[in-house]
Amino acid sequence: MKRSFRIISAGKERLRIWVQIVFTAATNGYWKGFYEGRIYTGPSKSLCLPGLNCYSCPGALGSCPIGSLQAVLASRNFTFSFYLTGFFLLVGSLIGRIVCGWLCPFGLIQDLLHRIPFVKKIKRVPGDRTLRYAKYGILLIFVILLPMFVVDIVGQGEPWFCKWICPSGTLMAGWPLVFRNDGIRQAAGLLFLWKNGILLLLILLSMMIYRPFCKYVCPLGAIYGFFNKISLYRLRIDRSRCVHCHACTRSCKMNINVEANPNSMECIRCGSCISACGQKALSIRAERNDSLLK
Repeated sequence: MKRSFRIISAGKERLRIWVQIVFTAATNGYWKGFYEGRIYTGPSKSLCLPGLNCYSCPGALGSCPIGSLQAVLASRNFTFSFYLTGFFLLVGSLIGRIVCGWLCPFGLIQDLLHRIPFVKKIKRVPGDRTLRYAKYGILLIFVILLPMFVVDIVGQGEPWFCKWICPSGTLMAGWPLVFRNDGIRQAAGLLFLWKNGILLLLILLSMMIYRPFCKYVCPLGAIYGFFNKISLYRLRIDRSRCVHCHACTRSCKMNINVEANPNSMECIRCGSCISACGQKALSIRAERNDSLLK
């Protein structure tokens, strides 16, 4: 029986990886940009993609919602963005953090890195619960407050998270542009070295810990996490089938107590808990959360 569960789980995991690969390739399909060392600036670039998809990636056909949010908040001509607000509400209320598990390019990279054999894999780091709050602090400070209030003489702010932290931008935009563009390569300085340090640390951690960036750093995951309990597409437990074996919780690489909190803000909807449940008590489905109406 256990062997059949492992086969089912492996099959679903491969499907998820392939969905991530196809979505990443499709949304970063401007291959000419990688060759020429310049970014795509066509009309689709004005639209946001659901995952952490760097605007400056040479192949990116759309924009990162976190980068777009900072650009709006940092602008000296700031006006309320109905588009971005609607985008977050629509994506979050429909699918929540399924974006993180199935559609985010940087989530794919972390998944692949964690498959690399390493001396020791760490299931739960010391202070895990406290460290998870860090991504909300990063969202508040680096994505919202600093771009809004630390401005230059003409009132223009900066995209603090993209500029100082985002390892996805360094990998998907910084590295290919520096490699192919002479002007950018000559301009790369201490800031690029700093960003490389963060990226290399994140790569090392990703081989040891499952998705450290998603757990502790990502402001986009923090935003989508707020919607997990109310999103249309979410986990459901059939309590009449559950035998409290905790197989779901043991299988969860995000360290969630699935039985107690199936729609945790930390859940990325990877589906490993569903595959692990021998009683078929867990399912993911689209349904209205009636408890919100009571």
